[in-house]
Parts: sequence; structure tokens; C-alpha cells
Amino acid sequence: MLRRTALAAASLLAAGALLLTACTGSATPSPSATSEPDPDASAVIRLVLEPSNLDIRQTAGAALDQILVDNVYQGLVARTPDQEIVPSLASDWTISDDGLTYTFTLQEGVTFHDGQELTPEDVVWSLETRKDTAEWSDSARLANVESITADGQEITLTLTEPDSSLLWNLTGRAGLILKQDDTVDYQTAANGTGPFVLTDWVQGDSITFARNEDYWGEKAQVAEVVFDYIPTDQAAVNAALAGEVDVLTGFDANLKDQVEANGDFTVELGKSTDKGTLAFNQASGPLADKRVRQAIRQAIDHDAIVEALASGQTQYGPIPELDPGYEDLSDVAPFDPEAAKTLLADAGVEDLTLTLTIPNFYSTTIPQILVSNLADVGITLEVDSVDFSTWLENVYTKKDYDLSFVLHTEARDFENWANPDYYFTYDNPEVQDLYAQSLAATDPDEAAELLKQAARIVSEDAGADWLYNGASVVAVGTGISGIPTTNVNERLNLAELTKSDG
Repeated sequence: MLRRTALAAASLLAAGALLLTACTGSATPSPSATSEPDPDASAVIRLVLEPSNLDIRQTAGAALDQILVDNVYQGLVARTPDQEIVPSLASDWTISDDGLTYTFTLQEGVTFHDGQELTPEDVVWSLETRKDTAEWSDSARLANVESITADGQEITLTLTEPDSSLLWNLTGRAGLILKQDDTVDYQTAANGTGPFVLTDWVQGDSITFARNEDYWGEKAQVAEVVFDYIPTDQAAVNAALAGEVDVLTGFDANLKDQVEANGDFTVELGKSTDKGTLAFNQASGPLADKRVRQAIRQAIDHDAIVEALASGQTQYGPIPELDPGYEDLSDVAPFDPEAAKTLLADAGVEDLTLTLTIPNFYSTTIPQILVSNLADVGITLEVDSVDFSTWLENVYTKKDYDLSFVLHTEARDFENWANPDYYFTYDNPEVQDLYAQSLAATDPDEAAELLKQAARIVSEDAGADWLYNGASVVAVGTGISGIPTTNVNERLNLAELTKSDG
């Protein structure tokens, strides 16, 4: 049996913290605080994309996960910024040797924000309802769970077949524990078990959390966190320099010198699972030809993109460095405009015009480089910059596009390449079979190796182009400590955040 305890997880966290401090600054106090943390402090964090509503059950989008998971809502297990699975509402767990039985020990003394005690029945109800409600996000992630039962404080999940992704899935929406039959208005309010309580939402402006004074674990170290939604980078930088925000996230790394000019901020570049994905609609037309897709890939100067962004690194396949199954696939699509021209000629393509559909909150840097690079090989690229709701409707839902660019922040999301109905329009039975084998593997190394094989096939098929693996760009104000700087677009766990006078 595999067993994971809170003590073991704490040891791993300590070791991980040392490593990440040196390499990525996962939760580094930078600049260093020069006075004691103020437990009554209010910390203001600039974010970019405000959620349309707060319903974590069934509203898509990373904007909700970023602030609500860990801070307000919790699962039996959680994940660290560097993707380690650790205890949360469960103090420990065991996995049977055949991979079919997962047993969790529920923490004692946990209460919801409304004061009601968390019961094993809440856990069973939450997971069963998630599994059986197709409208709830990630319900399919529990498809292999046959039964969920409680015996005292022990929660047992029995599977129909092994699922190497189950524990990871339980760290996300699929595993969030809600109060049974809660009457809270999830659209505008929240009732979780986390270290922060949602107190205010001024739509179009900010969301405010207060410390949960009755939290079952170690209490948050600031009294209040305000998420200030500022869409444009320059407005955000101006707010920082005016002393109106304590932390900036999601801004252009080229603004580093400006942000750091007065000495009040230090810019940290952490790793992330952000994937700048150029999707090809390969259902029909010229992009159905692999040679055309490969030509586009080889026409693009990925190093120039990373240099222009002043952050991140190149990525030539669907799995980023932080995820299992990663492999350097730069050999699959090296920058070679002449080879791209030859591929287009072989495909009999001349005077090709394509449209790039891109949400309008992205900067013009990526489209400008793509237009130039593709023009060099004889492809005319027209750019259609649209609001996000239009992108969701036309690209994500209707698959009505030629090329599309979106930054996919989700970790371990290879499943999208094994789903022919996803908006990527990629369909390869061999990839789907390898992914299914990876899920069924009970050895993590075997599961990762199968993902690695599948990812190479996707890249060799030119299933898409991965323009870059983004960095988490975070400006940390003087007096701020404990702010994550790894994978912050996906999760922003603020349990260790402190603020002093600096």
C-alpha cells in the first residue's frame, strides 16, 4: 500500500521550498521585510481577468480557480505551486496495491464559513453530486469512481479500474467539498472551509477576502486580501507606483525596469504550466494537411517570441516542464523558413490567407510576430481580436476558426489532446489509446512515460504549435512575504501571505 501522511508532506514541502527559493522563488519574501508582519494588514493584489460569477461548481475559467481554490474552497488533498500533492481536509490517505481503493482520513474539527461542522456525509455528497452532475465542472474526472462511502472519519473511494490521475484530479474542482444541500447563492457568494472568507465583490472592480477566524488549521497571517482587477498593464503599474497595490501579477515582463524603478517592488519570474497555444482547426481546409500545419510551425521563430516577452521559455509539445511526461521536443519543429516554404509547395498551397482569432486582453506582441513570420513564407495572416465571450462562443464552442491563440494555464491537461471533441479538433486514436493506458497505469513512472510517447506523437502530427511556456511574472512589494510566484495564473494560495511596514 502507498501511504501519505501530513508529516511526510510537511517534509517534502520544506525541501521543495528550499529548491524553489533558489530556482523560481515559489514563495520568497522579496524584497525582504524589515519589520514584523502586521496581523491586521490588508494586502492588495492586482489580477487581470475578473470572473463572470463565483459559481465554482459549473462556471469555467481559471479566474475562479486562481482565487477560490485553497483560499475559500478545499478538497481532501491539495497541490503546492510546484505540483506536489499534499494533505488538506484529509490528514492522510492510502491507495491499495491494485489502484482500485483510495481511503482518506478526514480532519477533525473542520467547519464551513457559516459555522456548520464538516461531516463525512458532506464529503460523500459533494463527490457523488460532482460525479453525477454533468453540468458541474470536471464531473467526468470522477468517471472511474464506482462508489464513495464513509465509515466514521474514513472516506473510501472504490474504482472500476485504476486511474493514475484521480489523486491529482481531487486537488482540483473535482475534489472540492461543499456543504450538503447548501442554500448559498454560488453566483455571488461562497461557503467553504478555507482560511479566507469571501466578504465583498464589487463587480468590475474588486473581490475582498477576510481572514477566517474560525479556521481549522493555521490561520491566515493577514486580516484582509483585496483582489484588484486592473485589465491594462500600464494602469496596473501606475497603481503600484502610486502605492495602491502590494503585488502585481500577469503583466508584461518588459515593464520590469519601470516597476522596480523606485525600489518598492522586485519582479520575480517563476515557472508555470502556462502554454501559449496556437490551435489549428484541422477539421477541413488547408489546415487538414499536416504539411501546412508543420510549415506554419517551422515558420515561427519561437526564440524571438520568448525574447520579445522577456520571460518564459520555448515549448515544442503539449506538456510543459512542470508536468509528468515532459520532453524537449525542439527537434520536431525547428525554426526553418525555407523548409516551411518547401512543405507548402509540396502541399500545393499558394497565396494562403488565414485568420487568427485571439481574445482582446492579450497584447499585440504575439500577433505581430506571427504576421511577420508567416508573411516570410508566403502566408497572409489576418488578426481578429475579439472579446473573451465571443472567443468562447465562436472558437471554443462552435469551433469556427482557422488559427486561435490562448494561454492555457491548466496543469496536467493532456486529456484535451485525447478528446477529438475538444476545440483543438485533433483526433488520433493512437494518442487516445496511450492516454488511456497512462490513466490505467498504477506506476507513476509508467504513466509519465506513456504520456511522453503520446505527446511526441501530437507534436509530430503538428496538432498545434506551442509558442512558449510562460513564466509567472509577479512584482512583490516591500514588506510582502509568502506570496507564491510559481504557477500563479492557475492557483494563488495565500495562506502564508504576510505584510509588514517594510
